Amino acid sequence: MKTVQDDTGKRYLLLKRSEYASLVRDPQNGNECYVQNDRLESIDGTGTLEATAWTISEPVRTFLTTVHDEETLGLLLELDDRGPLRVKTLLDSYDRCESDLHGRLTVLTSADLLEETDVSGERGYRLTERCETALESILDTGDRASQPVTRIEGEP
Repeated sequence: MKTVQDDTGKRYLLLKRSEYASLVRDPQNGNECYVQNDRLESIDGTGTLEATAWTISEPVRTFLTTVHDEETLGLLLELDDRGPLRVKTLLDSYDRCESDLHGRLTVLTSADLLEETDVSGERGYRLTERCETALESILDTGDRASQPVTRIEGEP
């Protein structure tokens, strides 16, 4: 299956093409309709599986394609639970070397899941709205709310 887009930028999966119109499927809701061929253009390099992934909200897709291991997921969950944290707190609290932590923070910041902020006059990080939206979508808050959170003295 090819991926196409109409003249408004809406993306579809091409199911069948005739002389004047094409049958397309909206990957977000599965609806099928005919669109005039002169309103469609092929999207090179976009496969069916990628188009199918568009059914997931953009914040969740970004989250899923950026967070590749449990330590990074744990870092985001800690920031979700505890709010913005100083870089010093992150280094002292979690058994990570500075370069490893810096690498994770850079990747998460580049994906717009974290942003730098000021915490008690020092550099720190907090979740972005995109990350908060993604976490709300994938977490069962009932399970997490019942688990105790360990706080470090001197941190909010």
